[in-house]
Amino acid sequence: MLEGEVIAMRTGSEPATARSPLRLRLWLSLWGTFWALFGLLAFSLTGRPGWAVACAVLLALTVLDLCVVTYRMRQGAHYQPGRDVPPYEPDRGGRPQWRRPDPGDGTKPP
Repeated sequence: MLEGEVIAMRTGSEPATARSPLRLRLWLSLWGTFWALFGLLAFSLTGRPGWAVACAVLLALTVLDLCVVTYRMRQGAHYQPGRDVPPYEPDRGGRPQWRRPDPGDGTKPP
């Protein structure tokens, strides 16, 4: 395995029609952006600077989330193993046994 390479764990029980929740996250971010902007304006006009700052921070987070979601939606679908790829062996929870490397001369290590 190369450094930085990520291997997805397959259990074999993944639904064939699994969908990404990005569209739901997009709508929730839009909803949060609307209410954070409304709160920012309302608290700014009524003279409550602490609540206005809290709404501004929330607004920044929701806009950042919108940017991340749209970036990931534009990336498109990623490779997913098909039905012909067998599932990986499940993790048994034990540590792998360390094995001495093969000396390469045809003899087995002790």
